[in-house]
Amino acid sequence: MTEKPAQSQAPTADRRALMASGGIVLGGALWGFYWLPVRYLGAAGLEGAWPGVAIYLATVIVLVPLIIRRARALLSHWQALAIGGMLTGAAFSFYSTSLLMTEVVRAILLFYLTPIWGTFLGIAFLGERLTAARAGALVLALGGLVVVLGPGMAMARAPNAGDLLALASGVAWALGSFQLYRLSRVAVTDLVIAFATGSLVVTGLTLVAGIGGPAPEQPLSALAAAAPIALAIALYVIPMLALTVWPATVLNPGRIGILLMSDAVVGIISAAFLSGEAFGWREAAGTALIISAAVIEVTWGQSAPPPPADQISSPDI
Repeated sequence: MTEKPAQSQAPTADRRALMASGGIVLGGALWGFYWLPVRYLGAAGLEGAWPGVAIYLATVIVLVPLIIRRARALLSHWQALAIGGMLTGAAFSFYSTSLLMTEVVRAILLFYLTPIWGTFLGIAFLGERLTAARAGALVLALGGLVVVLGPGMAMARAPNAGDLLALASGVAWALGSFQLYRLSRVAVTDLVIAFATGSLVVTGLTLVAGIGGPAPEQPLSALAAAAPIALAIALYVIPMLALTVWPATVLNPGRIGILLMSDAVVGIISAAFLSGEAFGWREAAGTALIISAAVIEVTWGQSAPPPPADQISSPDI
């Protein structure tokens, strides 16, 4: 009799993990089109980190009604949200900026070292083991990227600021997804607000530090001109963030990193069809390898471990 609750809860937990896996794949697919608005704003005169300023500011403005409504809950765990928001925001901000400061393929390659960092965090802090399924998924996923991008891409030239931002974005996302996992009882709306706000703050800091690229001649006028398209992009970004954040509260960082590689698949294919970039046998083979990695991770990978005992809970989720 005493074992019935545990038996009845197990399928629910499995279904939740499966739904979260599907959610992060869909969220990654939305990320795969994100280069389009970033490049659009870049072509309109906003270089480096400035498209990020326009998009994140517009996103925060759209979220203002939720921020007001959730003010009490946000203040009740603001420190944990600040950490999570700054880490995930750094990932979002750095990756967006890198798309305009280096080649897209290099940004993808450097960011999608994320599954390695996420696996390390899981082993070090969540009691995970490097199983054969996870090792195989990592090999297939990273191998798929190498096939698509070419083995000589990483050594084609010395790294520039955009490359370093892309690498830093992957590390920040691994750390940020780990923090989101610890905050699994916090409302997703609060996490999305923290994500968007952190992105805006970090982007502003990169500009202050002088690593965000050149400023427009008239920054305020340029941002005002970009406002209508930025607000439209914000309506795309918010559900994309929610589909990225909620799964990260359910699944461990290593699995999140692998499944989020749907971004790379969609990015490669969309670039081929929408910008005329090549899509040949390498792109097809690499895409198949990345998809295979996701299938192995979901089918044979280890389930998410129990939530940490010190995770934060919100009384009014």
